[in-house]
Formats: sequence, C-alpha cells, structure tokens
Amino acid sequence: MNTELLGIIATFLITLAIAVPLGKYLAKVFAGEKVWTDFLKPLENGIYKLSGINTKEQMNWKQHLKALLTINLLWLVYGFFVLIFQDKLPFNPDGNPGMTPDLAFNTIISFVANCNLQHYSGESGVSYLTQQFVLMFLQFVSAATGIAAAVVLFKAFRDKTTTALGNFWEFFVRSITRLLLPLSIVVALILTFNGTPASYEGKDQFISMQGDTVNVSRGPAAQLIAIKHLGTNGGGYFGANSAHPFENPSYFTNVVELVAQVIIPMAMVIAFGYFIRRRKLGWTIFGVMTIGLFLLLIPMLSSELGGNPALAKMGIAQTTGAMEGKEVRFGPAASAYWSTVTTIISTGSVNSMHDSTMPMSGTWQLLGMMINAFYGGCGVGLLNYFIYLIIAVFISGLMVGRTPEFLGHKVEAREIKIAAIITLLSPFLILVGTAISSYIFTNYGDAAWAVQPKAWLNNPGFHGFSEMLYEMTSSNANNGSGFEGLGDNNIFWNLSTGILIFLGRFLPIIGPIAIAGLLASKKFIPESAGTLKTDTKTFALMTFAVILVLNALSYFPALALGPLAEYFTMLK
Repeated sequence: MNTELLGIIATFLITLAIAVPLGKYLAKVFAGEKVWTDFLKPLENGIYKLSGINTKEQMNWKQHLKALLTINLLWLVYGFFVLIFQDKLPFNPDGNPGMTPDLAFNTIISFVANCNLQHYSGESGVSYLTQQFVLMFLQFVSAATGIAAAVVLFKAFRDKTTTALGNFWEFFVRSITRLLLPLSIVVALILTFNGTPASYEGKDQFISMQGDTVNVSRGPAAQLIAIKHLGTNGGGYFGANSAHPFENPSYFTNVVELVAQVIIPMAMVIAFGYFIRRRKLGWTIFGVMTIGLFLLLIPMLSSELGGNPALAKMGIAQTTGAMEGKEVRFGPAASAYWSTVTTIISTGSVNSMHDSTMPMSGTWQLLGMMINAFYGGCGVGLLNYFIYLIIAVFISGLMVGRTPEFLGHKVEAREIKIAAIITLLSPFLILVGTAISSYIFTNYGDAAWAVQPKAWLNNPGFHGFSEMLYEMTSSNANNGSGFEGLGDNNIFWNLSTGILIFLGRFLPIIGPIAIAGLLASKKFIPESAGTLKTDTKTFALMTFAVILVLNALSYFPALALGPLAEYFTMLK
C-alpha cells in the first residue's frame, strides 16, 4: 500500500517537474520571444502562405471567436460524412460498418468539442482511416482550439488597454507545431516501444489454451493514445480505453499517460502568470487548483483503498482495497489517482471502470467535472476558472465598498451578466438533461419512440440515477468518461448528449473571451492603496469559497439523489 501511494506522489512530482519549465516555454512561444523551437518557423510560414493567413493582422475578440467557430463548423461537416461512409472508404481491413446518422452526429460533435464521449467501441466502431484522419486529427485541432482561446485571455491582460489581441491562426498553428505534435511523437514512441500497437495491419488470430480461435484487434493505436492524453481528449482507440492492455500495457506506461494528460493544463496556468508579467497571480491560481485536486483525491483514495463495506460484512478480506473494475497491474491507488485527474482536467480516459468504483468515489468524480476548473482541459480550464475569478472579484468589491476591478480594469454590469449566464449554464444543462432522461425512463419505459428506456439501465435505483447524471455531467464538462452501466447508443442519448456537448463546449469559451475582450478595451486604472489585490492568499481563499458555494448550491440535491443515497444505503 505504501508503495502504491509513493507511486502517486512520484507521478505528481514528475508532472510538476515537467509542467513548470513547459509553462515558461509556452509563455515565450505565444509572446513571440526567441525559443529553441524557432527552427520550425519556415514550416509555420509555409502553412500560413498556403492558407492565405496574414499573421501580422491583429484580431479583436469578436474576430477571434468568428475564426474559432467557423473552422470548427467545417471540421464538423467533414467528419460527419466520413463517419457515415467509412465502410466505403479505404483503410478498413476489419470491415467495420458506417455509423448511423444519430451516432455519427454524437461522435463528430464530441470529437470536435474535445469531449470524445464514445457511444461505440473503438476497435469495432470505426476504421483505421477514421481513427487517423478524423478522430486523431480532431484530437490535435480541438486541443489547439482551446489553447488558442486561452492565449486570447493572456493577450487581453498583458497590455494596459488594447483591442489588438493577436492572431487566432498563429496561436492555433503554434499550439500544434511547438507543443502538441513534438510531445505526441515522444509519447507515441515510448508507448510503441513498450507494447502498444502502431501498425496498419488488421486483426490477428491466435489459439487460446482452451482451443478457441481468438481475433485480436490492433492497428495504429500508439499515435492516437499519445494525443488523446496530451490534448485532454480521452477517446480510446479500444473500447476499454486505457484499461486495455494494448492502450496501457504496464505500470510504466500508466505513469507516462498520467503525466501526459496533466502537464499541459498545469503548464497553461503557469504560462498565464509569466505571459502577463504577474507571476504571483499565476502561482496563486495554480495553488487554488492544486488544493482542489488534493481535496478530491484524498477522499477518493480513502474510499477505494478502504474496500467495499458490504464485502467486509461478509468476512471477505480486501487487502488491496476495492478491486472491482480495476486492473491488477495498476491497483486501486493508481486507479483512484487516474480517476481524479481525468475528471478534473476533462480528459475522460479511464484505466478502470468508473461504474464499479465505490459510491463516494462517484461523488468526487462527478464533483470534479461539475467544477471543471481545477487545471481543466487544454486552455479551457483556465477560461472556466476565469469566470469564478470574475465573480469573486465582483463579490469582494461589494464587500469592501469599491467598484470591482481586475488587473486595472473595472468589472461592470455587462461583464458580470455574462459571467452569471455562463455560471448558470452548466447546472441548467446537467440538471435539465438528467431530469428529462429520468422522466422518460420513469414514465415511458416501454415506449418504442424513446428506444425502450427500461433497457438503458443495468442498475436500478440510486446507481441508475447516478449513471444518467454522470452521462449528462460528462457531456457538459467535455469530459467523455462514463458510468458504462448505461446503454447509451440510441437516438435519445446520441442526440441529447450531442446537443449538451456542443453548448457545454462553445458557450463557456465565448463568455470568458467576451469578458476579457471587453475588459481589455477599457481605460487602465493604476493600482492604488485601495485596489483589491487578486494575487493574495485572502483572495485565493475567496475564489475557492465562490467555487465551493456555487457548486454546492447547484449540485448537492442531485448528488444526494444519486451517489450519496447509494452510499448511505450501502452502509445500512
């Protein structure tokens, strides 16, 4: 047990050791300062020339959003038709069929939005061409979209007063050429040399010890697995995701994949402080996020290492903790750490089955996605935190009787209205979506038009409610993990979660960028003795209190009906 905990500590420290210099490097990259990867400039200039992009043309926040939304719409249309007709396209050695329109709708929105919710099994649901030229491609560009959006926030607070917020296409391209692609090559090579398939050959066959002929799926997996983690995407090449022995062969690869999925979200927070020349603020935000991580991780570890009380009452020894749904090669501690980081940073990959974790673990997994701002996804985690920060500034300003200010810019009614709308958006989407699914399940269980909802749930009662709540929460948070007891490949879940994913991805990007752009254009007010400082421990505590209160008020009733009720029922 001590060895398992030491493994978690070592993994976190390795992540931190990489993320800090990476954050400093990213600050220089996006500020246009000299870095060692400048040898890639000819490649980038070739891309700009081929695409007709003038990177010297500065954009305001509206132009940034126009570029971001337009290119994402183009990817959505392209991917939708490839998914439907993949059975008629090349690189499909296993003969996988084309997707139905509703499943293709859900899948393409999910991957465009960096969610990667999968209502299909990777090895049988998509072809090699789709895996590489649609899904893996989208894992790069969706992550780069989030990073580029965050850099707009960076630019807004670097100068005193400005409407020139850089060029979206330059931020986007550099996110790929200077960050995502080089790191993906390194991680993919590590995985390949440690047992993950990377070829384009079809299924292999072997004869089992029982004499059965077994078909084993393989293919170009290492490449996709690398960017799925680095880009906080999470979509599995195989249906079992990183619990599959080909996706995650050993404890060593488990550590590599854990580090890969956390380093960029961590680094972006550090980069923010260095970019705007307010390092103390960056480290303050990092501190709040790290405390949030440990406040979710510690009770998760306690829950999983403590074992199942129901088995304990039966006299069954659980020397290694709760092992249901977990891989022996990882153990409950490493699985609990993975479950925590994958839900707070919106990766959504799994090395164990969340549906089989203890009820209180499900509570922490859900809460991590509901908050969605402790590191968060690539770039967008900082945007989500920014909304909480603006609300904390507003409340603090009212408490001390001053006009709220952030970094020398007055926070006024328009910015607060946008922040309030974005804050209310997540609980509205999650709770309304869960309420509709619960109503249909309860009242139209045998209805053919609803695709027989009684067949949705393999687990009745509180856990079944948790499965539906988790699916809606994961969709809204652009996470993509699931309580896999839910039968979700049907018209209702494909359409409802697809809509949720779209709204939950792009509105929380639009809101913070709009606020940042509006604030940046205002007259700069120099700091005075009465200025509210946002880089102090007191303000950090205030921000944390805002996060805690808003999420407790929004989600406690739903959590009480699901995982909390299941927990107390289990104790009884």
